[in-house]
Amino acid sequence: MEKQYLVVVEGKPRGPYSYSELKTLSIRPTTFIKTPEMDDYKEAHELSELRELLGFKEQAVIPQYFATLDQRLLAAAIDYLIIFAVYCFVAVLAVSLTDKKVIQIALSVAALALIPVSRIPYSILLESSGRQGTFGKVLLGLKVTDENGLRITTARAASRNLAKLISKLTLGVGYLSGFFDKRQQCLHDKIAGTLVVRDRLV
Repeated sequence: MEKQYLVVVEGKPRGPYSYSELKTLSIRPTTFIKTPEMDDYKEAHELSELRELLGFKEQAVIPQYFATLDQRLLAAAIDYLIIFAVYCFVAVLAVSLTDKKVIQIALSVAALALIPVSRIPYSILLESSGRQGTFGKVLLGLKVTDENGLRITTARAASRNLAKLISKLTLGVGYLSGFFDKRQQCLHDKIAGTLVVRDRLV
């Protein structure tokens, strides 16, 4: 079934319209549009499929809603659970390949030690992707952007996640500093020039 869109026209939602029908409407980059799956309306230029259909360029949208520390901690907990589940699968597979107890224990401990390390490339890859966030962040309606609200590059995602080491070395003060910032920027976000934003209805 073709995706349906609601379009705000003169302050009122109209539709639903099919993807192909949108071309016949006078849609501007700032026209508000949503699908039944979306919690809230977005401007047309924010939706990649509509930019492709209507020839819009993505415009910077100054972020207004920022993720709180508790939301970010919950997202991190979800990410660790996901990585731990993958670790368990890999560890069981590796252990099953040998009958020697010493090797089994060594493989299990080595894999467990890799969990916090593996979160760095995991976060870099997903935060710089079209999802703009790890699985934990996406589940909570959060995403990582630059200070203009745009998708970050792989280099910026790398600097953000490596800078988290500084936030940890300050015994968590780098994270807690977000409490005192109007945009909830932690120390590593300030270093990398990033924001963690949330959907308005979260």
